[in-house]
Amino acid sequence: MLKKITALLIISISFSCGNDKEEYVSIDTYPNAIAAFGNNINLSNLANYANQTIPSYITKSNVGANLITDKGATLGRVLFYDKKLSSNNTISCSSCHQQANAFSDVAVASQGVNGTTGRHSMRLVNNRFAVENKFFWDERAINLETQTTMPIKDHGEMGYSGANGDEAFSGLITKLSAIGYYKELFKFVYGTEEITENKMQLALAQFIKSIQSFDSKYDAGRALAANDGQPFTNFTAQENQGKNLFLTAPVFDATGNRTSGGLGCAGCHAAPEFDIDPNTRNNGIIGTISGIGIDITNTRAPSLRDLVKTDGTTNSPMMHTGVITTLQAAIGHYGTINLAAGNTNLDPRLRPNGFGQQLHLTAPEVNAIIAFLKTLSGTNVYVDSKWSNPFLN
Repeated sequence: MLKKITALLIISISFSCGNDKEEYVSIDTYPNAIAAFGNNINLSNLANYANQTIPSYITKSNVGANLITDKGATLGRVLFYDKKLSSNNTISCSSCHQQANAFSDVAVASQGVNGTTGRHSMRLVNNRFAVENKFFWDERAINLETQTTMPIKDHGEMGYSGANGDEAFSGLITKLSAIGYYKELFKFVYGTEEITENKMQLALAQFIKSIQSFDSKYDAGRALAANDGQPFTNFTAQENQGKNLFLTAPVFDATGNRTSGGLGCAGCHAAPEFDIDPNTRNNGIIGTISGIGIDITNTRAPSLRDLVKTDGTTNSPMMHTGVITTLQAAIGHYGTINLAAGNTNLDPRLRPNGFGQQLHLTAPEVNAIIAFLKTLSGTNVYVDSKWSNPFLN
């Protein structure tokens, strides 16, 4: 017999006088949730999503009006890992965004229900700590909430497109509405069993927004420094050199050759969040995974945090084509920017004085910037159970 757990909620009721009164309300038991998740989710003692510690030096946020709640993010976690959100019950959001790889995919193109993705799957870490609030490589989603259900509606990815023989998204709503644990969870979060796309979007976005990483060597050093420009006392000389190269703008001659200064990485990936400047344009990579045609609309990028695991291995291929697989190759790409025919969207910061930038990197500079980028990797994001698969099977 399944053990029944009764959760007690505190509901705050406001009166016209402005005083609040707390009333304890017993809500229904959740046998279907217990059967599906066991002890992985405890509805009477939810994981902390809403009040995680954020360093004082982190000031950027695109969280918007959909604030993270423990209940909403818990539902979002279930939706994120549930393969029932795909038309043939084989693909979930987590299939392409894996916790073991900082919520990215080791494959260049992720597997969907009807083929593979056209672009590499981005890491999801720290996506809310940014000025940029649009999503996908080409920023076609106006916010994270809109983004969350677009892969579900994609014919190739999760298959509820309403075209090419697919059911419409309404078919998914009908499917989920018949599942016991969703009846319980939607009532738990929203007060009613009714499932809507908007409710799904809110919950999924809250879970994704909760995925954060601030336990890196960089964070330990930054907490002891007044600003990023100071030498970090926990860094090696090489790591501090790499930090300076990252932060310092290069000086170019009339034909785009660096004559002094650093690499200027912070011009597009500003510390301490290391998110992407929303005004960034194409970075010089214009290929496609298929090898057919060019793609110059890629202007977004994930945070540079957790590019690699702490052992130095990459979490996934980099760039929208997955064409770059090492930090050395990534730095080398920016070291020599070619003005490719047809790329009318190249970021002006990469073509000083009208020429593709030539950084003329030395081996010690390359090694230093790699050493610094490795300091941006934490450990908790890979192992924290609140971001893990909640399903028993």
